[in-house]
Amino acid sequence: MNEDTEEHQQVMSEVHLGCPPGISGPHISRFTICLPSGVESSRFNGLFQDEKSSTDQDISFDEDGDLVLPRRRQISRRCFTMKIQHNITSSIPSVGLQVWKAELVLSDFVLHKMCTSMEFHGIVSLELGAGTGLAGMLLAHAARTVFLTDHSDKILENCLKNVQLNSGVNHQNIICVRQLDWTHPWPPKASSDRASQERFSWSSFELEEVQKASLLLAADVIYSDDLTDALFGILDRIMSQGSEKVLYLALEKRYNFSLDDLDVVANGYSKFRSYLKDDSECEGLEPGSVSCFTGRCINVAEIPQYVGGYDRGKDVELWEIRYNKDTALIPC
Repeated sequence: MNEDTEEHQQVMSEVHLGCPPGISGPHISRFTICLPSGVESSRFNGLFQDEKSSTDQDISFDEDGDLVLPRRRQISRRCFTMKIQHNITSSIPSVGLQVWKAELVLSDFVLHKMCTSMEFHGIVSLELGAGTGLAGMLLAHAARTVFLTDHSDKILENCLKNVQLNSGVNHQNIICVRQLDWTHPWPPKASSDRASQERFSWSSFELEEVQKASLLLAADVIYSDDLTDALFGILDRIMSQGSEKVLYLALEKRYNFSLDDLDVVANGYSKFRSYLKDDSECEGLEPGSVSCFTGRCINVAEIPQYVGGYDRGKDVELWEIRYNKDTALIPC
């Protein structure tokens, strides 16, 4: 598929199937975030608010077989709402203007970590291919600094708009929306003079902060081999420097018929898996011989659903990826 075809072909996320048809420009959706049953989080009392809603009891029959009319009952949940501006359809290069299932699964994971542990409290984090920025904005309620990065100015403008739309949802820590081209050298060029910087460019201080980052996030960035190569190229450069980092990457396996394989395959997934080794494979490599990423697939079924209104399906995966510095090439 050439660049002109990609620019004109329109695609739509399943998340947007219920949105009003015929809207070509940005649309604002409200995502309700609720604490699942059994999860308590007193640390976020200012975020989750008590909310009452009505629900119908299941239909039942008495011993004579007569219908028992259900009664509506009130249930209490602790919830809050995120406003997300997004496009309902987009070209393939602009898919970051939409919300995708993998982003919602990653958001569930981030919320669960925040609500059940202190692991993300006070950290510095970098999200790659942040798109609409939902997962990173949620993380900002616990992290000290969150960098939301993407490549296109149009996607970055939309991401910044979402940060502004949710500025009143009680996150007081720093969110920075910054441009990051995976095919360019790391670190990007920076200026110490903030006044002379372009809107999404980096300051020297911010790049030093990324060196301290312990957490990387990414969602729905696996769908072409070239993009996967670029992703692991930038991961090699970022994760080999500064403090030890872990990447949590959510992806959705999308199946298409391949003429090369004469079979239905998930584009980009095999390429993604080829970059990941297990610990024993990394231990057998000579120091400095090759970059080595280890990966562990997390059982998504064990992560409660905090974000309402979407069906995870069976093809979303969440990976914990680490970088073995002992076997990695020294970056140029």
